[in-house]
Order: sequence, then C-alpha cells, then structure tokens
Amino acid sequence: MPVKVALRKTSFVDYPGCISSVLFFPACNLRCPWCHNRELVLGEDPDSKRAEDLVEIEEALAHLRKRRSVLGGAVLSGGEPCVWEGLPELIGEIRKIARPDDDAAFPVKLDTNGTNPAMLEKLLAREETKPDYIALDLKIAPRRYAELSAGGKNSTSSGLAEALIKSAKLIRESGITHEYRTLALPGAFITEKDIEELAPLTDDSPWYIRAFRGGNCLDPAWNGMEETEAVAKALSESLVKKAQELGKTNCRYY
Repeated sequence: MPVKVALRKTSFVDYPGCISSVLFFPACNLRCPWCHNRELVLGEDPDSKRAEDLVEIEEALAHLRKRRSVLGGAVLSGGEPCVWEGLPELIGEIRKIARPDDDAAFPVKLDTNGTNPAMLEKLLAREETKPDYIALDLKIAPRRYAELSAGGKNSTSSGLAEALIKSAKLIRESGITHEYRTLALPGAFITEKDIEELAPLTDDSPWYIRAFRGGNCLDPAWNGMEETEAVAKALSESLVKKAQELGKTNCRYY
C-alpha cells in the first residue's frame, strides 16, 4: 500500500450517480504521452497549482469515515491503482465504512488501464474486495499497447495486449457494473481501425469517447496538440459512429 495518495475530497463527476472522494495512486506501468497526471506517473510531488494534496492513506480513510453521511462512494484512480499490492486490503477497509442510515458496504469504483489482470483476479476472488463499479480505459488497439510501455514503441515483450484482453474478459464476466473510456486523440493517433480492434473487448455497457484536452501532459509536446472544438468533436463522433456500426449501440460522445 502506498504511503501517500493524492486526495480529491469531493467530486460530482467521477462516480456516476453519486458524490464521491477520489484517491489518486502514484506510479503507473504505462507512459501514455497525453496523460494529465505526470507528477503521479513519474513519482513527482504535485505542484502547488493542483487541486489534490498528498495525504497518508489513513488520513484518506479518516476523511471517508467523517464524510460517510454525504459521500456516495470512493473512487480509486491514478496513476494506476492495480500496481499496488496493498489494493485489496485498502478496498476491504473502505468497504467496512458503513453509512449512518444503513449497514451496506461503502461503494468503491476502480479506474484501471487493465494491464494487471492478476490484481483484478485477486480483487474479484473475494466479496469484500470486489469493486462495485469499474471503469476500463481503452486507449488504442491492443496490438499497439507496446507503444505505451516504459520501453517505448520498440518494446517487443511487454505482453500488454494479452493483459488488456484478459482484464477486459474478467470485467465482462464479473457481473460488476462497468464502463469503457477512450480518448479521441489528435493527429490521427487513434483511428477507426483502433476502434475496430477494441470493440471485441467490450460488451453492452457504456463506452464513452471523449475529446482530448491538452494540459500538464506527460509529454509536454502534447499540450500544444489540442484540436479546435469543432475538429475534436468531429473526430470523437466519427469514432462513436464506427463503434455503433460494429454493434456497440451504447457508445457515445462524452
């Protein structure tokens, strides 16, 4: 379990249908150049302009307990939460936080890049560590995931494609409410061909495609790659249309 996480105390958008607190875990096994959380991915302290503050895990848990009558759930994001061995223990602790009006387990949403199926299997093996909601990021075609590894696009042994495919299957068969998320990346970095290859990983759950926005990107060059609103919307809608043509009727522009 990490010593500290970045904590967003209140969010109205990260957990569908409820007010939540978001715990951002440091570190990630991917190096997506467009990632907005460069400090977390690289293990650097967030600068003073960020809304999140680094806190001890126990402080984050204390916040959830204190605000349990207002919060509808907790979101575990990153970075990448599934790289942390203490994740099952943490989810178990969060789910013990009963709300004052009932004894139901405190809901937990997991945001993941899906490249650590071993951790997903561990979480799904026990009722007390199962997330209540999972958001799976689908970035580009699985065969291209080596481009996002720490070894760069010339990496030949990352196994990331196989890991993503296995994770997607675990999530589809878990019975847990889930969604898929994809960024409409500029410069034709993602195309309809990528959507064709990602579609078999999904089911009828929502698949949200959102326009890319620059700012604090892992690769600073991406900060200047943001398309005009009209171009970004057109790209997003073209990817949505392709997904819908492939039978993914619950795919939408977000």
